[in-house]
Amino acid sequence: MGQLSQVTRAPLRSGFVLLGPAFVAAIAYVDPGNVAANVSAGAQFGFLLVWVIVLANVMAGLVQFLSAKLGLVTGRSLPEAVADHTRRSTRIAYWLQAELVAMATDLAEVVGGAIALYLLFDLPLLVGGIITGAVSLVLLLVQDRRGQKVFERVITGLLLVIAIGFLTSLVVAPPSVDDVAAGLIPRFDGAESVLLATAMLGATVMPHAVYLHSGLARDRHGHPAAGAPRRRLLQVTKWDVALAMLVAGAVNLAMLLVAATTLQGRDDTDSIEGAHAAVQDTLGPTIALLFAIGLLASGLASTSVGAYAGAMIMDGLLKISVPILVRRLVTLIPALVILGVGFDPSRALVLSQVVLSFGIPFALIPLVRLTSDRRLMGDDVNHRVTTALGWAVAALISVLNVVLIYLTVTG
Repeated sequence: MGQLSQVTRAPLRSGFVLLGPAFVAAIAYVDPGNVAANVSAGAQFGFLLVWVIVLANVMAGLVQFLSAKLGLVTGRSLPEAVADHTRRSTRIAYWLQAELVAMATDLAEVVGGAIALYLLFDLPLLVGGIITGAVSLVLLLVQDRRGQKVFERVITGLLLVIAIGFLTSLVVAPPSVDDVAAGLIPRFDGAESVLLATAMLGATVMPHAVYLHSGLARDRHGHPAAGAPRRRLLQVTKWDVALAMLVAGAVNLAMLLVAATTLQGRDDTDSIEGAHAAVQDTLGPTIALLFAIGLLASGLASTSVGAYAGAMIMDGLLKISVPILVRRLVTLIPALVILGVGFDPSRALVLSQVVLSFGIPFALIPLVRLTSDRRLMGDDVNHRVTTALGWAVAALISVLNVVLIYLTVTG
């Protein structure tokens, strides 16, 4: 209750001090999977899929606010709320799919960190993966020992490094305004563009970030009673989400625009390593160095946030608390196996994002349903328009996944 009293005094006069949880969740939206999907989309299809990034970022903002609102209003994380309303057998099945999503998340983030260390220091990918996992464990220990506020500051600092790493190249090679505007018109160009669009959605509307944000908001701000303090917190949370998603969206858009401007038509740009080499050839070694540093910060920050989310999911659904080290090792193993057997790491990144996209409905459907329940949310229940938009997001992503399966099987 100390957190709650803090929220209802001086912080109410300055919403700035209440910002933070959304920036931790936003790390999930600029992870290495985003780099692979966005760079691949820009290099292969130019500005064709700009609209996907814009749409996905808007959808992500809505989803993250609903998640934070659920945590603040109910005092329960989304996994806990799902557990409250399901039978044990259903909870176990639900946890299994969520765990698969968590492993796919870790795969993208550890592989991305390993690629960055290879680009920067020429380290073998397996060694880079182990180092990425070890550093993420240190970041998790910071959260466990020093508290959420310190963890938020560290992660927000890494988010700024990521932004600088990728936005700098956009300043050096600005795209054509007309080309960017043309990319805002929704359209596809074959099954591969649908695959990449799905990967971009999976990399932007992240299931584990949806689960996590509810717990982050609750743990940071407590469970305020209905009334002015809660309304104030919800208003500040809107700004928290808007600012965090603005940064994440700008970074994602920069990745695609730089690839579309400088990498389209070049050979060997279907991998992060090839894209890095192409950036170095076209924009110079300094921009390529910043690209690699941004990728490394992305891998280190996002894998720690992903492991944090996985622990929250397991604790909420199964009421089982697993030591951080054990949790870290379990989700790290699939990524290290991929790196060890020599599977194309960039392709693994893109495919992991497709797996994430298939997990999105399992997070969105209960989120929209719970936040639309007046008995649970009281006066802070979703407006009808908000509920309609939430269901539209879940339906759009689900339909896109069905189309993807059809095109992949028949293509």
